[in-house]
Amino acid sequence: MTIEIKAPTLPESVPDGTIATWHKKAGDAVKRDELLVDIETDKVVIEVVSPADGVLQKILKKTGDTIVSNELIATVQAGATAVASSKTTSEKKQETPASAESNVADEPMLSPAAKKIAEENGVNIESIKGSGKNGRVTKEDVLEFIAKPKSQPTAPAPVAAQPSLTLDLSSGRVEERVPMSRLRAKVAERLLQASQTTAMLTTFNEVDMAPIMAIRSKYKDMFEKTHAGVRLGFMSFFVRASVEALKRFPAVNASIDGNDIVYHGYHDIGVAVSSPRGLVVPVLRNADHMGLAQIEGQIREFGMKAQDGKLSIEEMSGGTFTISNGGVFGSLLSTPILNPPQTAILGMHKIQERPVAIDGEVKIRPMMYLALSYDHRMIDGKEAVQFLVTIKDLLEDPARILLEI
Repeated sequence: MTIEIKAPTLPESVPDGTIATWHKKAGDAVKRDELLVDIETDKVVIEVVSPADGVLQKILKKTGDTIVSNELIATVQAGATAVASSKTTSEKKQETPASAESNVADEPMLSPAAKKIAEENGVNIESIKGSGKNGRVTKEDVLEFIAKPKSQPTAPAPVAAQPSLTLDLSSGRVEERVPMSRLRAKVAERLLQASQTTAMLTTFNEVDMAPIMAIRSKYKDMFEKTHAGVRLGFMSFFVRASVEALKRFPAVNASIDGNDIVYHGYHDIGVAVSSPRGLVVPVLRNADHMGLAQIEGQIREFGMKAQDGKLSIEEMSGGTFTISNGGVFGSLLSTPILNPPQTAILGMHKIQERPVAIDGEVKIRPMMYLALSYDHRMIDGKEAVQFLVTIKDLLEDPARILLEI
């Protein structure tokens, strides 16, 4: 029986994908749930497995081809036996070394995630010892190699192994040309789209973080013990303050669809997190119904999934408002760019002690700059400023978050 292998159903926010890596060749034996191919989208890498034991009969989409939802990419002959497996022992022994080497070349001994991370960090795979089955290089092997102190000797990468590396002998300057990843290309496209199709403005303010820091210092141990290891951070306070501010200014929680304005009766907050493939924005669904512990736990889970490359498309789709924390990288002030079709994004920054005037006296306080970028087609300057001031007031008097005042 011939079984059709189709691309998975992609959400509306992901129009297409690209065949990244085939792990089997036509005629190879496959087992049920065995990985056949990786499909890369602008958000995640999707693994497609075999639905039954048999033989991979035909590959219809090659590596690099673009596919859409439910498009036929291969066929599997269920219950069949691979022709290659019928070779006698003597025939296998008579295989030339060249053919054996070509087989190894056809089946690279590294996982797709490992390959992706290695390419993005300029790591030479040949210098990494694989810990997986049959010496396969795993993602953990690459991450461990990258994390090694620079003082440890590493095998130099030969120039010949990197065809994209060019050397100008007259000047000794090196250039390397690598293809842009699909995620990076999509990010560039969306940023350009946001700057060209929205009337984006940014308003700034600053918040005194002392009250939040005092609460965190006083209750962090009790919080972690009570909530099974979940740590109390700053992001949960910003999410809760943003939700309360969004309730008071629904236009900031809205989106533009053509000539229509869509007001959302829910609050799905996107939280930008860093991953080996780039910046991704998983979404806290119904954040208005979540407590601080739930928010912190969900963000922690998102962070772990992002590092492991396990975030699903559903977890990164949608969102009515986004929070980006550049402060974790040391940013003091920046202008965040909108995430269409959302109409606003909040930028957090580094906490830095600065002299401020309080009741006529100069005091040193832990201050953070806040930035709100917004689409002026939807949000007036007055609303944007009032929204940001509301967040500032709620954070400087956290009791108001609980009392909703």
